[in-house]
Amino acid sequence: MGNKILHITNGDGLTEKMSHLHLSGQVISWREMLCEGKTVQEVGSKEFIATRKHFLNEHYQITAEDYELKFVAELEKLTTVKDYEAIILWFEFDLFCHINMIALISFLFQQNIQKPIYLVCSKRLKGEEKLQGLSQLNDKELQNHFDHKILLNIDDLELAELVWKLYCGNNPLRLKSEIKKSSNFEYLSSCLRAHIERFPNVKSGLNTLEANILKLVATQQISSQNQFLGYSLEYQGYYGYGDEQMLRIINNLKAFIYFDNKKFALTEEGKMALNKSQNFYQELKDNLYYGGAKKYDFLYDDESHHLLKL
Repeated sequence: MGNKILHITNGDGLTEKMSHLHLSGQVISWREMLCEGKTVQEVGSKEFIATRKHFLNEHYQITAEDYELKFVAELEKLTTVKDYEAIILWFEFDLFCHINMIALISFLFQQNIQKPIYLVCSKRLKGEEKLQGLSQLNDKELQNHFDHKILLNIDDLELAELVWKLYCGNNPLRLKSEIKKSSNFEYLSSCLRAHIERFPNVKSGLNTLEANILKLVATQQISSQNQFLGYSLEYQGYYGYGDEQMLRIINNLKAFIYFDNKKFALTEEGKMALNKSQNFYQELKDNLYYGGAKKYDFLYDDESHHLLKL
């Protein structure tokens, strides 16, 4: 592959890491977090940009100017994608990256791109001890992942386009049928399951990630805010949330957690929420969207693994 290659990474950290490999071609960084907040199917449209600006400013104090500079400017570079011979996507195994990835593929579909599209995804390759994010790999390991990149076929791309469409819709129940489909997206099924489990539990009102944070408090000796955040990030499973996202979730759970000068512990409400002896749906309810669906318009039944629409 020559200089007419376009690499699209999952963020600045990986873009910097890739520079050590001296790969030919141009690199564009995707700086969004579409796993949270309302989304619009037509990526880059005026409605999409206005919707995302509103959410990111309200919940993460990201200004409209910063969004234009960090995301829209990079997105505009993709209007020249037809000039390239091939496109290589660099995205992780987690929900955060997979939602961004399928949105990106949908954007390429909007432009009717007829170019080979490859995927470099964090996975455990032969000789590697554990599953790690791409930016955590050393140069040799990252080069190995690049050498094992996967050519996505038309079925893969159409599946990504469909999942993005359904994610932007107001009925996440329709995503259930996509979980069992086989594709070259090795972790897509796991990410979709993780997404379904982000809706509040039918018994407690907590979602899986929130319940896991309370479980960490109950089972670990957590003596500082930094340690609390570190544990929450390390043991979050397939979500791939960053510091600010996790801190927002922890802050929303403050009624269930207290600090007794030695360690974090659960309040009585926290204990009841964790053991599902009381439902805190009403206390937790807000207007957060996951894609096109309101978080509290659905309930997750962890026994049947089904979503229930309210």
